[in-house]
Amino acid sequence: MALSSNTKGALLMAASMAGFTINDALTKAVTPYMNVGQIMLLRGVMTTMLVYLIARRMGALVHIRSLIQPLVLLRILCETLSTIAYLSALRQMPLANASSILQSLPLAVTLGAALFLREPVGWRRWTAIIVGFIGVLIIIRPGPEGFTHASIYVVLSVFFAASRDLVTKKIDTAIPSLSVTLSTAVGITLTGAVLVVPFGGWQPVSGTNFATLALASVLLFVGYQSIIMAMRTGEISFIAPFRYMSLLWAVVLGMVLFGEVPDAWMMTGAAIVIGSGLYTFYRENKRKIRNPVGQQSQPGSPL
Repeated sequence: MALSSNTKGALLMAASMAGFTINDALTKAVTPYMNVGQIMLLRGVMTTMLVYLIARRMGALVHIRSLIQPLVLLRILCETLSTIAYLSALRQMPLANASSILQSLPLAVTLGAALFLREPVGWRRWTAIIVGFIGVLIIIRPGPEGFTHASIYVVLSVFFAASRDLVTKKIDTAIPSLSVTLSTAVGITLTGAVLVVPFGGWQPVSGTNFATLALASVLLFVGYQSIIMAMRTGEISFIAPFRYMSLLWAVVLGMVLFGEVPDAWMMTGAAIVIGSGLYTFYRENKRKIRNPVGQQSQPGSPL
């Protein structure tokens, strides 16, 4: 039996979260040895080369004029700013804590879809969004005992990532996903090159750290490509909850690689955020059952 567009989108989202989270862990491992700009540059060069080779082999390259359009450029900007903010946070806070705050992204996307894409959101889901953001505050713990600047960096990363996803949904499906991925990787790489000196200058790179970033680049590519295809294949409100799989990865990797044990505040806040997100997913399913005609048709091929 053929999979529905929403099921395909959910599977792609799950693959994206695995790629992104393992990439985060590998990247965090090298943050003591190089600055954010250097990481963006090195990882970006390797990711760009990988994406280019695959796109060329698949015949997915398009003329640069096709990519120089407001929505594609806006997506690159949002992805770049989200990357800078998140890498800055990873240097200063546990992986699971950063990932927990990122779990508010589906709520932010639902909020943005309601405000800017005019997707219907009832009062119950509005309530869930508010409760979810309260969960984020519990994780951040505003005040001298729990608050860190790194928490604000992750919140900024969520804002820009949600903007990225909403923009992706509106990009012309005639533009291959690999071309969008390639343009994004190039944008992040160039930004990293500009930031190396302001962020502390170039540091020597060991073979181990280079290999770590190389593997991170492969997984970052998996994340990039999968999330673009997911957002273009399924409905945002259906596939967004599958982002929560990244928290499980983050907790396990944080404990195994960095000896980071989640505290009660993080677990409580994360449970509230995830519960709120899953409730929005439940309400969306009920709405689709009541109004099957209102479902969107499947977009064109994401390749």
